[in-house]
Amino acid sequence: MERCPWSEGFDLYREYHDTEWGVPLRDDRALFELLILEGAQAGLSWSTILKKRENYRRAFDSFDPALIARYDDAKVAALLTDPGIVRNRAKVAAAIHNAKACLALTAGGRSLSDFLWQFVNGVPIVNQRTALSEVPARTPQSDAMSKTLIGAGFKFVGSTICYALMQSTGMVNDHLTSCPRHLACQQ
Repeated sequence: MERCPWSEGFDLYREYHDTEWGVPLRDDRALFELLILEGAQAGLSWSTILKKRENYRRAFDSFDPALIARYDDAKVAALLTDPGIVRNRAKVAAAIHNAKACLALTAGGRSLSDFLWQFVNGVPIVNQRTALSEVPARTPQSDAMSKTLIGAGFKFVGSTICYALMQSTGMVNDHLTSCPRHLACQQ
């Protein structure tokens, strides 16, 4: 299989590429997880976050926004000493803040899925890229998502982070056309 070149290098990358990346995702909890993980990745490699993903799930109560929103100073202190996650105070604070923003959003009767998918009109954008050099770091849709998320009180949601979220959750299909996952993610 001729995978997208970025996915080569180690088994966890290949597995993520072959089973998750670009597959349309509409589950609120899974979307929230990726929103937090994409923010945690800022300034780091995605491989770092993938290697720590199971630790994040353990440390952040399986990404349950209702639990995360109630984290206190003691929990934050424990997280900042946990070698299984990125121990960055701003990123930990953002996860808690984002949990509260997510709860406020859903309390208004809107799902996180509907909120995020509105930026692609509910339908994945299927790109026809033939080289990694054609893949942008951000798009007008990710700019709009970022601006709207920030307006809704979310943190660590810049346009580049939002575009990575859109790629990982299948809002955009950026598998190269030579990759078998390009067609598979459309079905």
